[in-house]
Amino acid sequence: MPNVRAVPTLRRRRLGNALKEYRLEAGLSGEAAAFAMGWGESKISRIENAKARIAPAEVSALLGKYGVEDAETIRALENLARDASKQGWWQTYGDVVALSYTDYLTLESDAESVHVYTPSLIPGLLQTAAYAREIIGATAITRTPAEVNALAEVRKARQAILTTRAEGPPLKLWAIIHEAALDLRSASQPGLMRDQLRHLLDVAELPNVTIQVMDLHATAHPGMLGLFEVVRFPTPWPTVVNLENLRGGYFVEGTDDVKVFENAFERVVAAALSVDDSLVKIKKIMEGTGRDSQH
Repeated sequence: MPNVRAVPTLRRRRLGNALKEYRLEAGLSGEAAAFAMGWGESKISRIENAKARIAPAEVSALLGKYGVEDAETIRALENLARDASKQGWWQTYGDVVALSYTDYLTLESDAESVHVYTPSLIPGLLQTAAYAREIIGATAITRTPAEVNALAEVRKARQAILTTRAEGPPLKLWAIIHEAALDLRSASQPGLMRDQLRHLLDVAELPNVTIQVMDLHATAHPGMLGLFEVVRFPTPWPTVVNLENLRGGYFVEGTDDVKVFENAFERVVAAALSVDDSLVKIKKIMEGTGRDSQH
C-alpha cells in the first residue's frame, strides 16, 4: 500500500505545537529527541510541523522522554493523535466549506465551551434555517445561491452540538447579543425575526445555554469593537479566540493575547442585561409590544 502524505489538519498542528513546547521545556533539541526515540533526525521536525503522523503509543513514549508524567496530559495528547486524521461531518460539503471555517468547526467540535459576543447578528449556533440563509446570502457576497444553501445547512447541522455529542457532554454556550441584532427586517420574509426570537427563547431553556442581551442604552464596553468568540477546551489545551470579517475567521492564540479577550468578555457580561431581563426583552420584541417594534 503506498504511503499517504499526512495532511496538516488543525488537530495535527495543535498536537505538533504541544509536543514542541514539551520538548523545549525538557531542554532537548529535535535531533536529541529523535535519537532518544530511535528515529531519523527529521522525524521530530516533521511531527512538530504537522507534516508527519504520530501514533498514540508514540506520543506517550515521546512524552516520557520529555519527562511529562501527568496522566491527564498524556491521555489528552494521545486522544488528539488518535483523532488527528478524523474527518468531520462537514467534509461531505467539500470546497464549499473554506479552510478557515473547517478549522473553526474542528475547534468547536473539540471545545468545552464557547463565549461569544455579537453586535449585529444572532450567533450561528442559535440561528434558524431561514435566518441563516438570509444572513449568509447577505454577507457571503462571493457565493452562489447553491453555496449559500449549503452553508446554511452546515450552520444548522453545527447546532446539534448543543444537545448531543458522541464524546462528552454538549457544548456550553454563553452568547451576548446586541439588541440591534434582534430587530432585523426582511422584506421577503416578514415573519423571519419572530421565528428567530421564538427559537432563542426555546434554546435558552437548555441548561448549557446562557443568553444575554446588550441593551441599546448600555454603557460603553469592549464589545463595541466587534464580534469575538472565546473557545475553551478541556485540560491541557489552551483557550483560542476566533475573530471574523468578510474574508472569514482567524484565530488569536497565546496566553497574554487570549487573556485580553477573556477579560473583555467579563466586562461585556457586566454591561449586558441580566439573563432574566434579557429573556423578557426578547419576548417583548417578539410579541411586538416593546419600544423596538413600534415603527
